[in-house]
Amino acid sequence: MTVRPPLSTPWTDQAGGDHGTSCLPEYPRPRLVRPRWLNLNGHWEYTARTGDGPTRRGERILVPFPPESALSGIGRRDERMWYRRTFTVPEDWPRGRVLLHFGAVDQVATVWVNHQRVAEHEGGYTGFTADVTGVLRPEGEQELLVHAEDLGNRGTFPVGKQANEPGGILYTGASGIWQTVWLEPVPAVYLADLDMTPDLTGVTVTPHVRGGTGGETVEVAVRHRDGTRVTARTGGPGTPLRLDVPEPRPWSPDDPYLYDLTVRVLDAGGDLVDEVASYTGLRTIGLAEDADGRPRIALNGRITFLHGLLDQGYWPDGGYTAPTDEALRYDLERTKALGFNCVRKHAKVEPARWYHWADRLGLLVWQDMPSLPVVLEHPPGPQAPPVARARERFEAGLADLLRALRGSTSVIGWVVFNEGWGEYDTARLTAEVKAADPGRLVIAASGVNCCHSHPDSGAGDVYDDHTYVGPGRPRVRDGRALLDGEYGGIGLVVAGHTWPGEPFAYELAADSAALTRRYVELTRELERLVREHGLSGAIYTQTTDVENEVNGLLTYDRRVVKVAEPEIAERNRAVLAAARAQITASVTSSE
Repeated sequence: MTVRPPLSTPWTDQAGGDHGTSCLPEYPRPRLVRPRWLNLNGHWEYTARTGDGPTRRGERILVPFPPESALSGIGRRDERMWYRRTFTVPEDWPRGRVLLHFGAVDQVATVWVNHQRVAEHEGGYTGFTADVTGVLRPEGEQELLVHAEDLGNRGTFPVGKQANEPGGILYTGASGIWQTVWLEPVPAVYLADLDMTPDLTGVTVTPHVRGGTGGETVEVAVRHRDGTRVTARTGGPGTPLRLDVPEPRPWSPDDPYLYDLTVRVLDAGGDLVDEVASYTGLRTIGLAEDADGRPRIALNGRITFLHGLLDQGYWPDGGYTAPTDEALRYDLERTKALGFNCVRKHAKVEPARWYHWADRLGLLVWQDMPSLPVVLEHPPGPQAPPVARARERFEAGLADLLRALRGSTSVIGWVVFNEGWGEYDTARLTAEVKAADPGRLVIAASGVNCCHSHPDSGAGDVYDDHTYVGPGRPRVRDGRALLDGEYGGIGLVVAGHTWPGEPFAYELAADSAALTRRYVELTRELERLVREHGLSGAIYTQTTDVENEVNGLLTYDRRVVKVAEPEIAERNRAVLAAARAQITASVTSSE
């Protein structure tokens, strides 16, 4: 590594790229797995330019870390980036098609293979694929060239909290390639995607096949984790297949049980042409009335309090990209260990493996749509609506997000807007999200009571309050459940574990004992709000420090848990227990 980060994590030196090791070598798409693939992460040739500045040539970048990050080996922001590398298609790959996959490239990507343009893509939060079969040379090295353009928060793309000039609650951007790049061989007729809609008695699977002639059939088999076959169905491509599961075992944070799926494509003669592995959990999410007639969030038909952490997904060494898969999993493991059952993925979309770990560990996920750029004025107030091009890009990104995560068991709800950032047409977009995914909850505007938010549209399933330090006491009574979408923000500066610059928090504690004590006070107030006000959930700010924000339960480098973990876990479990105890059997489900 030629650039040292201001803070290193326990995984900084394990990120790979040296001595032939690969970066993030784990299979990048856990919900659609084939045995053969080729990881293209590692050192690439790199040329870049920002604005009217000089063109820098002859550098090497470690993909998939964004150039702003230390792990990339670049350590600066670039606006126009050219990546180049060569690869060789393995000789043992079967004849068929070869697909080139990109997990995410921010913001505009153009891809060439052997001087032939194979893909163009806009939007930095979802993946794209190119069929490169027709441009591959018969043998030997193949050339891959990627051009990325990223104006950061000067442009008209969703950026979340990325900023060209970071500070306060805005952070260093992540340009260019920031998720895994990989190759995959597939047959001429292959399974391209799976739509899965689970419930408490089974799952409906819609297989999407490409290259077919019309005579193919698809077989879907459900198995227990030990390989025991549960049930199977056969049907045509594009046809919803209903698989009822005998003696079903629901997925929940207390028991995150997942069923394995095997999906096989058969030709008209019954011969196997493609096979993939997948998985799903059986669960529902909706609203139910408690004994006092108040709407509550219900998981699997049972009213459940969602107590979670605001998770921003930034790293002091890798920026938007975790240094290793173990690091990616670590934040979620700590969240569970601290007694939470929920995570709000804030203003960012993670690689598929993050959702895989949330599925396996058992965490409920609120997923934000990353916002368009916003000017955070003080005092805050309503802002002019985004220009037409920004609105088009926001809605395209929102649709891509829904498609990308529709099969994730852990994702139970969508957040369309946050605190008014780039907000427009709130009711319309919320209705469109609900129509596209009726099996999940939708928050129209998180923090609708504060900041730059528009007047409450009344749309969505949940009224979401932001109050610092809080917790908030929302009192809306219109059929929506009540959520404290952000509260807390109590900071602690841990010497030797802080980002350069002035630390920021909504309230500062003197030491770990004081922070723990203050957190306990807030959870006792939460218990009262659950009982007296019908609160359905609360999201504490936040999992880790992020750059100059020091209000995490962990330091930014993940080396210090700032609070007394056993005491915090006990209190969090007490909140969940109080919520369960307060719920009676007389509920009317609206699922």
